[in-house]
Amino acid sequence: MRVVIVDDESLIRMDLRDILESQGHEVLGEGCNGVEAITLCKTLQPDVVLMDVKMPELDGIEAARQIGYAHLAPVVLLTSFSQQDLIDRARESGVYGYLIKPVREDQLVPTLQMAIGRFNDDTMSRQQILDLEKSLEERKIIQKATGILMDLYHISEDEAYQRIRTLSMKRRTSVAEIAQLIIKQSASGTK
Repeated sequence: MRVVIVDDESLIRMDLRDILESQGHEVLGEGCNGVEAITLCKTLQPDVVLMDVKMPELDGIEAARQIGYAHLAPVVLLTSFSQQDLIDRARESGVYGYLIKPVREDQLVPTLQMAIGRFNDDTMSRQQILDLEKSLEERKIIQKATGILMDLYHISEDEAYQRIRTLSMKRRTSVAEIAQLIIKQSASGTK
């Protein structure tokens, strides 16, 4: 794992670095506040961020919210407190894990690995949703272009679609691009 550690206490950062590096993981960078966490995520692109909750300048929960919003990396929060309001705020910020200090070595790596796995699953789901939205939009465009050809040439839906498909193969472009061209030409009155 490639990890960024953010905590305002240098001794804690050093302990976490030692644990991670002793198990073969790479610590890409360290920071001491939420602003540095965001900057480190943007520049280093870590697999996971291990970050304290209470820090100066920008706390870990708000930094986690911003890191999560930009889909930069999964965040696992560290805290000395197990207060329910902190846990609720952390959950709402989109963090992928929560550890109470002092961190036990046998909990650290599995928690980080789980966070990375969940983050990757979420990333894949987001991409699938984007792909489905694009596919739906393309289908609407193709359907509209098919309707234009049906009206223009008094042909069946199958014949109109086949014409679009044949033209897309001839021009070596997608069916959706040909459909957009048909719609554009129809709007401008060209045949």
